[in-house]
Amino acid sequence: MFNESPTPIADRELVLTRLIDVPRATLYRCWTEPKLMDQWFCPKPWRAEVKKIDLRGGGANEIHMFGPDGEKMENCGVYLEVVPNEKIVFTDAFVKAWEPSGKPFFVCTVTFADEAGQTRYVARAQHWTLEDCQTHEKMGFYDGWGVATDQLTALAKTL
Repeated sequence: MFNESPTPIADRELVLTRLIDVPRATLYRCWTEPKLMDQWFCPKPWRAEVKKIDLRGGGANEIHMFGPDGEKMENCGVYLEVVPNEKIVFTDAFVKAWEPSGKPFFVCTVTFADEAGQTRYVARAQHWTLEDCQTHEKMGFYDGWGVATDQLTALAKTL
């Protein structure tokens, strides 16, 4: 069952939550339109490039991230659930056409809910193993996803 709480309920979850003064439909657009995702998806000076987005349950996505020193990270996954303006669930456990990935890392659930005239934004990363969760946290989950969320918010306020 999906955890609706803004705090982790298990030792393999990392959660970032914000109350953002932007309509949830606008935040959802920023998560689903490639030209918008490219602008905020990873913390600068890194940049993102959406190569593929098939926004439906079972649809594949491919996002490449490029670092300032020539680093490149290719992220492929599948959407598990998409509820317009409310929820996006995706995983790297599968790649195109439900083909299992070599090493599943996590399932991410992003929710957008009305709260006090703003949007409650929650990004929940659920990891397959405790080690993966700890690795993700040490990689800078809170700082990195926090900066990306700041970039998301700034972009959404211009739309």
